[in-house]
Amino acid sequence: MRRLAFLLRPSWLILAVLVAAFAYLCFTVLAPWQLGKNTATSHRNQLIADSVKAAPVDVTAVLSDPDTATEWRRVTASGSYLPDSTVLVRLRHLDGAPGYAVLATFRLDDGRVLLVDRGLVSAVDGSRPPQVIEPPAGPQRIEARVRMSEGVTPGKDPTVQDGYRQVYSIDTAQESTVLQQPLTPLPTGERGGYLQLSENQPGAFTPTPLPQLDAGPYLSYGLQWLAFGIMAPLGLGYFIYAEIRERRKEKASAATPPAEATPAGPTAANQPTAPAAPT
Repeated sequence: MRRLAFLLRPSWLILAVLVAAFAYLCFTVLAPWQLGKNTATSHRNQLIADSVKAAPVDVTAVLSDPDTATEWRRVTASGSYLPDSTVLVRLRHLDGAPGYAVLATFRLDDGRVLLVDRGLVSAVDGSRPPQVIEPPAGPQRIEARVRMSEGVTPGKDPTVQDGYRQVYSIDTAQESTVLQQPLTPLPTGERGGYLQLSENQPGAFTPTPLPQLDAGPYLSYGLQWLAFGIMAPLGLGYFIYAEIRERRKEKASAATPPAEATPAGPTAANQPTAPAAPT
């Protein structure tokens, strides 16, 4: 045990605590975070791929049967746009430049009102909304995708600028408050959903592009954090072993007595000389 007494020094204790904390975070926070994102992305990609192959269904079927409501599902809706229901979503981008998403409300033939994302428009001078054309009046039949509300961004309250109601996210509950109009959320889980218009639909602008069906680097990142969580304790163990080995060498060196000097042999000066031969 005396050999390991040095581990009780403050420097070693602090190092051990840091390594343990880092490994704990790797296994319980960082790796699950990335692996969870990989699972969610893969699930989203599968839903999008399935929606591309599936034929659209009437939105009333989705509203009446929540079990069939999945994000990205293609639906059709019959009804008409409500006038004066435009809301702009700030901080969007179109072709790499600042833009806005344009929202409106759509009343179904049965009277229920849905939130519709009409698509993207470019900002004027990168900071102001353009003149937004109202959606066509009268009966319309639209095709769209079911999308889940984005939620409300804390500290980003709705405003009125440049003559338009503006928000920072697409959220059915928030837009209902902004428009002072009851909206029917699509059953998409924890947050109510809305409709995102497909291309070439009545009242549509540039559609919001679908996410690329790429799982991304999340799986590799998750595996890397797991590897880091394993390598950190192993690295600490190596340093402890190296310290013990070095201490053994020092102890062995201190215990070895110094080598004694070898006595010098007789020199030519003190050796007896032979007697001289008689002449």
